[in-house]
Amino acid sequence: MRAPTRFLAAAAVALAAVTCVAVPADAATAVKTYKNCTAIRHVYSGGIAKKGVKYNTTHWRGHTYHRALKGNVKFSSALYNANKKSDADHDGIACEKS
Repeated sequence: MRAPTRFLAAAAVALAAVTCVAVPADAATAVKTYKNCTAIRHVYSGGIAKKGVKYNTTHWRGHTYHRALKGNVKFSSALYNANKKSDADHDGIACEKS
């Protein structure tokens, strides 16, 4: 091997060792599951919504109404799916303020 080739090979090995950092899959994808709506509202006062939700859907006397979102709403589909049990009306917002 010539000197420049050995240098490039050594540099490539050193660079590969620096850039390859293993991150556990569980740590990267971990989402918090809350026990109930009280616990969710302590952190997010407006609840947790799926991405793309624009308004709070309510039903009253056979009619559908769209209300503005209230409070500090967290938009995260992964977080919503982990806490889907807290969405009583199945409108895409868990523990929303009405």
